[in-house]
Amino acid sequence: QVTLVESGGGLVQAGGSLTLSCAASGRTLSSYVVGWFRQAPGKEREVLAAISRRGGRIYYAESVKGRFAISRDNVKNTVYLRMNNLRPDDTAVFFCAADPNLRGVTSINYYRSADKYDYWGQGTQVTVSS
Repeated sequence: QVTLVESGGGLVQAGGSLTLSCAASGRTLSSYVVGWFRQAPGKEREVLAAISRRGGRIYYAESVKGRFAISRDNVKNTVYLRMNNLRPDDTAVFFCAADPNLRGVTSINYYRSADKYDYWGQGTQVTVSS
């Protein structure tokens, strides 16, 4: 079983940047597809991006395409989310999630849904001020 811990959240002004980290322990993260999600108060959890086990396939939600970038360093057992040009409506708790893809799904688009992931971190708060 893998344990995920997010870090890097905080308060940033509109137009600023942050890089979130999702560090894994217990198992090697290279065995998992990883996704980033966010949830704002009163809203449903929203997928932002997903990355395949070796990083060769990436999915981005339209809402963040061109502003956010997901990457992974399997040596460091960490997945990152670089967020640029942040806006006040990006304010949310950000979560990373992992799935071992035991079914061997090849399309990264499959991982657009939160219910496809078995493991979740506790989240990190990102607040963007105007």
